[in-house]
Order: sequence, then structure tokens, then C-alpha cells
Amino acid sequence: MRVHTTTVLSLSALAVLTLAGCSRGRATSSGTTPSTTVPVHPDGQSAPAPTPLSSTALAKRLLDESDLGEGYARTPQPSEQHDDVTVIGCPALEKLGTEVAVGGSLDFPHKAKASFTYAGGSDSEVAEELYSDTGDKLSRSVGRIFEAMTSCPTYQVLAGSTPVTVTTQKVLVARLGDEQWSQLLTFSAGGRSSIVKQTAVRTGTVVVVVSGSPGLVDAHVRKTVAKATGARSTER
Repeated sequence: MRVHTTTVLSLSALAVLTLAGCSRGRATSSGTTPSTTVPVHPDGQSAPAPTPLSSTALAKRLLDESDLGEGYARTPQPSEQHDDVTVIGCPALEKLGTEVAVGGSLDFPHKAKASFTYAGGSDSEVAEELYSDTGDKLSRSVGRIFEAMTSCPTYQVLAGSTPVTVTTQKVLVARLGDEQWSQLLTFSAGGRSSIVKQTAVRTGTVVVVVSGSPGLVDAHVRKTVAKATGARSTER
């Protein structure tokens, strides 16, 4: 069988595997510590905290085919219904619970997502997810998920009756925002395997999650973050 990375892994799925996975994002490894700087106006008064963006505003900031270039086609979002998921061999993941099914989304009030296939290749996929909430909530939740997922180098996910072995590896990521996390996940089942890279970047009240083929994630993560976090003052 082929491991469907856009289902088993969108950070949704990461979250998906939040429950099926172990999270990561420690500041001492591939993550960075949250910024504690408080914006100040020239008159010395503290600036008001940024307001989270709505789901509608986030949807306008998703990448589209014109951003990615020739050869990309948008794919429909998978159904929200998935097989029951059980995590075996990762206590940290089990503590996160299993209420989020594989393919589900992170539990933030404002979200938007899109996925693409490059040149029709079944193993050339990239998915983008945007979330918005207060900076503190985003930092705690995403960091907790990434930390849990990478706390277990190898574990198993039982999706319905199909056992999938998951191997995780923290990787370094360039500083693109206030905080960033990145990991490589290898999904093995039925004698086949898929390698997926997942990078999350928080800038203020927005978190960008890019998942998919490692080369495509590396190629598009900067433009994804730039589009998702630009001109925030004009949208709510």
C-alpha cells in the first residue's frame, strides 16, 4: 500500500497525528524560543496586542497555482472522516489524546488549508495549513505537538486495521518568524515507505505549516510564510 502523506500528514494530520503522532519544536533543537519583546509606540506606550485573523482572511493568504509555478494542480481536501487511529509505543503522543483523527485539523478557531500535486506525481505533494490565535496559544500548542512527535524516534500508528511505522527526525530550519519547527517523518507500511517533511513557522498570531515532499517544502516555505503573514493590518 502507499502511505498517503497528504492525509496522514498534513499538520492537521500532524495534529492528526497529534494524536497519532508525537509533536515537536523545542527551542534547543529545531525550534526557537518565543519572543518576549513588547511593541512600544514612539510615545512610550505599549502597542495593543495583534488581533488573530479570521478563517476568511487566512484563506486569502493561502498559496495558489500562480504562486507555485507551472506544473502544480490543486487537489481536493480529504474527507474529515477517517479510520480510528491508535498510537503504539509513544507515551507522549498518547497523552495528547486521540480526538483528532488522521487528516483532521489543529484545534484553533481560525484556519485555512490547501494541498497541491506537482506534475501529477503521486509522491510530489505539498500541503499548506494556516492557523491564527493569540501568539501565546499558538506557541504552546504547536510546540507541544512537535515536542511530543519527536520525543519518540520510532512508533507505530494503527489506522483502522493497517499498521504504519513512523520514524521521526528533528531537522534545522532557517529563522523565518518568531518561532519555527521542522521534522522529517518516514511512514512505512506494506513494504513501502514515504518521507514527508513538515515545517511550522509562527509569526505573531499566525502559524504556517507546510508538509509534503522534502524538496517541495524547502522550495516553497519562504514564499508561504511571506504571503501568509504580509499586510496583516488590513484584514480581520
